[in-house]
Amino acid sequence: MDDYGPDIVTVIDEDGVEHEFEVLDRIETDDSKYVAMIPVFSGEEELLDDSGELIILRAIEENDETVLEPIEDEDEFNEIGQIFEERLSEMFDFENDEEDEEA
Repeated sequence: MDDYGPDIVTVIDEDGVEHEFEVLDRIETDDSKYVAMIPVFSGEEELLDDSGELIILRAIEENDETVLEPIEDEDEFNEIGQIFEERLSEMFDFENDEEDEEA
């Protein structure tokens, strides 16, 4: 087993469809756990449709399983998103939507 390979997780959506993601980073606060992921693509067509967005979700334990859920609170999402962007800035070039709209 390659200990230095990507951390790939399979997520099953509400429709029962499996999606693979690479976990780039994890954050644990006093209140919650969070993950930052990007989709893993198996085909060229999927790669062309990729928006390149970082996906940030809250990880909760439910019935001895880890469940990933969206962060509904905008302030919480912005705070956690900022932390991930700072931590991952050396690996990725993040674009700020507000700056893009003003340009």
